[in-house]
Amino acid sequence: MKTIIANRRSIFPIQFSGKEVTDSQLYNLFEAANWAPTHRRTEPWRFKVFRGEKKTDLGRFLVDAYKKTTPKFSKRKSQAIADKIKLSAAVVLICMKRDEKESVPEWEEIAATAMAVQNLWLTATEMGLGGYWSTPAYLDKIDQLITLENHEKCLGLFYIGAFEGPMPAREPGDWRKKVQWYD
Repeated sequence: MKTIIANRRSIFPIQFSGKEVTDSQLYNLFEAANWAPTHRRTEPWRFKVFRGEKKTDLGRFLVDAYKKTTPKFSKRKSQAIADKIKLSAAVVLICMKRDEKESVPEWEEIAATAMAVQNLWLTATEMGLGGYWSTPAYLDKIDQLITLENHEKCLGLFYIGAFEGPMPAREPGDWRKKVQWYD
């Protein structure tokens, strides 16, 4: 397991191979995500998967939202948004549905959702899939494209695609500089 953790990387759509990501592979990702720890078993994670024509609709919407919300429009950035969508086998909206009773603090439900994404990401790595989590500033407009449930909010986009290249190198900082001991 430590090898999978050490090999997990952000793999960007430009690095995807273009090979198909099967329904079975996606099911395995979401099954892994569903095992995330959750306080009071609220299981707040929600995933909305865009493929095919709906993925194209999402791309159009995101480009339009970018154009409407950015003070410094860049044609290059606009094209990059469209390209990321096009190059991905699937784009997943990462959502969190807040416990309506508010039985746990909101940050715990956000953390549980992030842990679900980490489970998904680690499983993708193990399966030879790549992906990365992005949270564009205009994502708060997503309810203009899809209906979110009551108490639900979108926390980001997860781009998924097949990946065949060597994992990019990464050397984390020294953990000893990040830990304080109180004995």
